[in-house]
Amino acid sequence: MAFHEVRLPARLAFGSTGGVERRTEVVTLASGFERRATPWAHGRRRYLIGAGVRSLDDVALLVAFFEARRGRLHGFRFKDFTDFRSCAPSGAISPLDQMLGAGDGDRVAFPLLKRYGDVERPICKPVDGSTRLAVGGVETAAAVDPTTGLATFTEPPPAGAVVTAGFAFDTPVRFDTDRIDVSLEGFEAGRLVAVPLIEIRV
Repeated sequence: MAFHEVRLPARLAFGSTGGVERRTEVVTLASGFERRATPWAHGRRRYLIGAGVRSLDDVALLVAFFEARRGRLHGFRFKDFTDFRSCAPSGAISPLDQMLGAGDGDRVAFPLLKRYGDVERPICKPVDGSTRLAVGGVETAAAVDPTTGLATFTEPPPAGAVVTAGFAFDTPVRFDTDRIDVSLEGFEAGRLVAVPLIEIRV
């Protein structure tokens, strides 16, 4: 099992549907009150792609991409057009978008995060070259690993200095099926049964 650092071609994602899911265990007590808990620290995203694919060239492109990933075996990058930036989808990336933590005078590495209220989502697949970082509100250069989302400064941020970042990112996913069905609808026109993707932890 491996992760392939390649993104699904964006045009194959048009017409996709999907969103985030949580797992919540609910126990109803004899009194009628409930106890609710979750074994998941983070949500998991699911998508259906391919329903909008019509040309045989695009069908062939998706089939080739599927074959190269060996079906469900290998993960890959997916651009979720509803959630792919540290800011709003229509916004401009700023080095002040997301707080990563505070310096202590020794720490040089900070993982990228995106916050949803009080929930922190680790960002492990930033788009290479898209990340902007700031220390204490001043934009600062740092090395960012696009395969892990770890930002590393050459000098540790001073104690108490807030480290922030802005970035574009992909969602790590895999195919959630080992089969793709295609129907031929006309000359150089086809139709795909929607193909499921599921987010993976990397």
